[in-house]
Amino acid sequence: MTNEDVKYMKEAIRQAKKAYALEETPIGCVIVQDGRIIGRGYNRRNADKNPLAHAELTAIRKASKKTGDWRLEDCTMYVTLEPCQMCAGAIVQSRIDRVVVGCMNPKAGCAGSVLNLLNVAEFNHQAELETGVMEEECSGLMKRFFKELRERKKEESKKSLAP
Repeated sequence: MTNEDVKYMKEAIRQAKKAYALEETPIGCVIVQDGRIIGRGYNRRNADKNPLAHAELTAIRKASKKTGDWRLEDCTMYVTLEPCQMCAGAIVQSRIDRVVVGCMNPKAGCAGSVLNLLNVAEFNHQAELETGVMEEECSGLMKRFFKELRERKKEESKKSLAP
């Protein structure tokens, strides 16, 4: 883990906090090329009513627009939570060289937890993977979000049962 990794993961956490403010699962992502952020994204599935509105896909779309190319070679993605199968596939398809993950997702992660789609030898591209960068901050944000969500649902349930 480098100082640059921490610097850009902090930017990804800022994006995750935008999702949190929308009561979305707090996942944030930035894509960096030549020391500049060229794409940002945060989870907006509920807000947009779109299963494709993941932080990684938004950041990839913005980075591709910025570079004018679908190939994001020489780029590093910083993401607060381990990518799912859809996002890991998009990372491979966009040719991102390196992925830096804050915390792992043992139930659905596809960068090493359930599967590692970023490093399948049979694919024409593999991405270097670094995990655990600012892990406590990233996992703490997720834990706090889901704790509050459970508490909100509990309160809503009590209100709906009240006479």
